[in-house]
Amino acid sequence: MNGPDRAWVFWLDAVPRPGWQNMAIDQALLDLAAGEGLACLRLYRWDPSCLSFGRHEPAARRYPRHRVEALGLDCVRRPTGGRAVWHAAELTYAVAAPSWFGTLPQAYRRVHETLRQAVGALGLEATLAPAPRATPTPGAGACFAAAVGGELLAGGRKLAGSAQLRSGEALLQHGSLLLEGDQQVVRDLAGEPPGAPPPEISLTAALGRRVTFEEAAVAVRDAARGWPGTWHPADPARFESVAAVHGPRFRSAEWTWSR
Repeated sequence: MNGPDRAWVFWLDAVPRPGWQNMAIDQALLDLAAGEGLACLRLYRWDPSCLSFGRHEPAARRYPRHRVEALGLDCVRRPTGGRAVWHAAELTYAVAAPSWFGTLPQAYRRVHETLRQAVGALGLEATLAPAPRATPTPGAGACFAAAVGGELLAGGRKLAGSAQLRSGEALLQHGSLLLEGDQQVVRDLAGEPPGAPPPEISLTAALGRRVTFEEAAVAVRDAARGWPGTWHPADPARFESVAAVHGPRFRSAEWTWSR
């Protein structure tokens, strides 16, 4: 990733948003990366807490829709792949850019290396998961149930989960860095037997102290400034305007439960 003349936009999207709007904005960032060469790092959170499904995940078969609705859970289908994630006490990041990071696996590892540096600044020594010898077959359950290679681990447990989408030469990668809590909601909905130790861990649990969204956001922002290029503030109104085109799709139950 060479080129100090590259321009990055940083957006600390501090006001929590519903799942459909978060996904519409991330899709808009990818549109602008593909169409205009935009490069953006967005840090954000969710309100209400939300269950998200991967773009190709057969959610209607894996998770009982009637139970999700009876529990009043907000849910959305992401534009990216991967498995289900429960978004609650977390920092979510989105990176949208031209192909500055190389291949999708190279980008995946580079962004997670940046997250590793960020949690290191918070006092936690994390590692990156080694690549598996064979490509795993996605099954039911949480995205955090297993590391697929290059993901962030603390004490062998998954600390961050991510997913990608490419449009032309542009990349969208977004993911969750757990601040508190776990992914038990997904396990319960998937019908997994209780009692097993959770495969994920939060920053708060790993460090033994509470880590706020604001503290984690500063650490991620500072670590990302190691990417070559200059950094500029975002224009949220512009991104929200582009995202409005995608809002109806991500709000649609037909889209969410289409598979």
